[in-house]
Order: sequence, then structure tokens, then C-alpha cells
Amino acid sequence: MSISLTKGQKISLTKEKPGLSKIMAGLGWDVSKYDTGSAFDLDATVFMTGANGKVTSEKDFIFYGNLSHPSGAVIHRGDNLTGEGEGDDEQVDVDLSLVPANIEKISFAVTIYEADKRRQNFGQVSNAFIRIVDAVSGEEILRYDLGEDFSVETSVVVGELYRYNNEWKFNAIGSGFNGGLAAVCASFGINAE
Repeated sequence: MSISLTKGQKISLTKEKPGLSKIMAGLGWDVSKYDTGSAFDLDATVFMTGANGKVTSEKDFIFYGNLSHPSGAVIHRGDNLTGEGEGDDEQVDVDLSLVPANIEKISFAVTIYEADKRRQNFGQVSNAFIRIVDAVSGEEILRYDLGEDFSVETSVVVGELYRYNNEWKFNAIGSGFNGGLAAVCASFGINAE
């Protein structure tokens, strides 16, 4: 049975599902029909960080231009350019058993591609969510619906997996950024210019 989280809520994944090692993070969204003159293209990105909340190298940034981490721990299934259709718009596979020891957090963000140029923001996005699925059984473990809390933001850190006392936990973050991909990258220690 899936657990529905609210912003700021945390849950232990490995306590809920002992032996859990392979998960799929599904991210989805709908865009409003407001005409901005351009199609929407939202992108899921993943940041693998150390204890300081920063990436240890640019290889720890997983996105449409770098679909997998060298360890094989995180694999992005690819960019959905339209976001149309039901269910997940983009998916990321995570093998917790392969996450390098120096990585303590795996953060998931969604960014509107060329948001400023296209005059788009998360005020025009609805039904955004992240769900964590046991990749072996196919069972949805949790779901976090972001709600309509965003207006001018162009990127949102949705949630994070983090290691604590030999357990993997999930934190529903829901933190918005202005400045698109460059702003969210900067917060994780990457210069995205």
C-alpha cells in the first residue's frame, strides 16, 4: 500500500521494505493550457551528493545529457519532450546497493527547459508528483504530490533519498528555485553555464 507524503515528511524506505535495493523514481506533471507561444519541456534531474549537500564531481549530475552515473547506481530512462499522457513523464532507476559510500543523498529535481526564454513557470504546471516504486515487485511505496504551491519558480527540488544509520530514507522537499537549471545546479555545487 502506497504512503502519501506531504511537504517535509520523511519515511524510512528500508524499514518499510526490508531488503529493498532497487527502486524506480517516477516523476510526472501536467501543463496548463495557457498559451505562452512555446511548448513546455520539463526535465527530471538527479544530484548525487556527499554529506555537504554538494556533488563530488559533474558525473554526480544525472540529466538528459548524462543519463547514468559511472557506478550504475542511478540511470535516467530518458527525456520526455512533451509530458503528454498519463502516469510518469520521466523515470529514474536507482540501485541502492551500488551507491558509492561517499554519496549520502540522491536529490530529484524538475526544471522547465528554457523557462525564461519561453515565459514559463511552475504556476502553469499542475499535478506534479514523485513516486517511489519497488522495482522488483512493482509496488508503489510512496507518493508525494507537490500541490499548487509554486507560481514564479522555474525549478523544483521534489525530494531526496538519503542514507541515515544504514537505512535509506525519503524526504519530501518541494523547494522551488528561480533561474532554471543553472540556479538548482548552483545549489548542488555545479556551474551549469
